[in-house]
Amino acid sequence: MFYSRLFCIVCMLLLPIPVLALDDRYGYPIQGSHEASIIGTPAELMPELPARVPTRQLVLDLFPDRKKPPIFFYDEGLRCTFAYQDKKAPLVFIVGGAGAGDRTDKLIVMTKALYQAGFHVITLPSPSSANFIVSASRSSVPGDLTEDAADLYRAMDAAWKQVQGDIEVSSFHLCGYSLGASEVAFVAKLDEERKLFNFGKVLMINPPVSVYNSATRIEELMKQIPGGAKKQGFFVNRMLSKFSQFYRYGNFVTINEDFLYAIYTEKLFTHEETAGLIGITYRIGMAGMLFTSDVMTNSGYVVPKNRVLRPTDSLYEYFMVSTHLSFFDYFNEQFYPHFQKQRPGLTKQQLIDAQSLKSIEGYLKSSAKFGLITNENDFILTRAELDYLRQLFGKRAKIYPRGGHLGNIEYKDNLAYMIAFLQDKETLQ
Repeated sequence: MFYSRLFCIVCMLLLPIPVLALDDRYGYPIQGSHEASIIGTPAELMPELPARVPTRQLVLDLFPDRKKPPIFFYDEGLRCTFAYQDKKAPLVFIVGGAGAGDRTDKLIVMTKALYQAGFHVITLPSPSSANFIVSASRSSVPGDLTEDAADLYRAMDAAWKQVQGDIEVSSFHLCGYSLGASEVAFVAKLDEERKLFNFGKVLMINPPVSVYNSATRIEELMKQIPGGAKKQGFFVNRMLSKFSQFYRYGNFVTINEDFLYAIYTEKLFTHEETAGLIGITYRIGMAGMLFTSDVMTNSGYVVPKNRVLRPTDSLYEYFMVSTHLSFFDYFNEQFYPHFQKQRPGLTKQQLIDAQSLKSIEGYLKSSAKFGLITNENDFILTRAELDYLRQLFGKRAKIYPRGGHLGNIEYKDNLAYMIAFLQDKETLQ
């Protein structure tokens, strides 16, 4: 967790925040795809939101008989965050992107915006987060959209049962971003069969069309590291050294907009270095998933089989091993073998195809409850995939000219559109 946050901070410091918007009707100012994805939304371009909203954390014991490995002694159950109104209101479940917990910055901002608009909100961790793998995943092997959706649906049902005596709900809705956007599509399809919630609206924000294809595009960023992925440790040390020296010798008092602008004007990091750091941040997030899944399943891929890790054991070596494993390593060595055992005759291509929106295309195309928000320059999508989303969702799609991958999710116009869609307003533009 420390290293993941460290590299996120470094990535956020690569480029300045432009002060002027581009010359079109959309006011989000950051033009580059990678730059927008890293920087996000400047605070002055977010809507005015309440500093605090009434919330409480839910801890769900979904598998009472599950014996958790000692190394996960601190995990007492699936953690969800519940924000509530004091009157009857619609309830929105939100699922974050890959590796996200229930209280990521993006989820907090979305929760505040929805609460301010009159919604109850429950945020859930990503099925690829350590907390979900330990406490909510039936198989502890994340990544299959159908299985992850069933796990999420079980968690939503448990969360609702825990709060239903405390609030009045007029309707239920779903929202997810990035990987979570694809997952909520499968959750909604499952709900069509089980009808626990009868979701009124389902909003997908920056989803991948194919999880495999998008992960491949992110892995490609590692090629920007001089010497390739095997040199990532040397690369990161060099980047941190450049960053630290620049801060020390520049006589900066604090890390603020002046510091960001100085980094930009001095061109401290090249375009290739920026891409490499994004790729490494992704790898670090994957490392937590790989390690947790390996320990929970005793697969012996990272930690020797049958070795019991205690709370006092050092995890450094396992962390280093995990950060050098790619998405493809996980897919080929853990993910595919697990599902091949369950489904004899399953090919890799069939499994890849199942992790795509195209596998439920008919449902997505025919259901009026779905809405889509994405960006023209989202780097996890190819041009063909963006065109596919346009064709699939038609007028139900809102495609902004820029914002990269999730860079504009907290921008005031985007949040206003999210709220209007979930309120089922007919004036969406």
